[in-house]
Amino acid sequence: SSQVLLKSDAPTGDVLLDETLRHIKATESAETVQTWIELLTGETWNPFKLQYQLRNVRERLAKALVEKGILTTEKQNFLLFDMTTHPVSNASEKQRLLKKLQESVLERWVNEPQRMERRTLALLVLAHASDVLENVFASLADDKYDVAMNRTKDLLDMDPEVEAAKGKGTEMIWAVLAAFNK
Repeated sequence: SSQVLLKSDAPTGDVLLDETLRHIKATESAETVQTWIELLTGETWNPFKLQYQLRNVRERLAKALVEKGILTTEKQNFLLFDMTTHPVSNASEKQRLLKKLQESVLERWVNEPQRMERRTLALLVLAHASDVLENVFASLADDKYDVAMNRTKDLLDMDPEVEAAKGKGTEMIWAVLAAFNK
């Protein structure tokens, strides 16, 4: 499994990313992508690695999206308890993102991941890993839906190690896909 090596610890200006960089820099030995995913999502049970966990990561991500006006905060009652939820408040931003991903595999399909915009490739990998890829293409007509799903499946079925070896700054994206495909 791929190990994460820190190339630069220059601050990014994003609180969670900068905290992540500090954690990666502080580790004594290089950790795998799989380990970092578990640590950064707060889903590790390794007592020796707890100091590298990001605290309350989901809540902090949701709060940042609320501050940007993408989500809102609501209390929902589930029988015996109240729960804070974060529904989408900016539907146009969600639609813009869906349209961008749909166009990337339809109108702007390059059929070569190395020529694909890195953020778009990362979004497709994350949508796949989050099990929402079908939702991304759900509003398309049947024929376009089939094309989009087939192209994306072809992309996601590529060998992450082979693609990562081609470089172009996508190594981490392919390593994340490999970790989710295990």
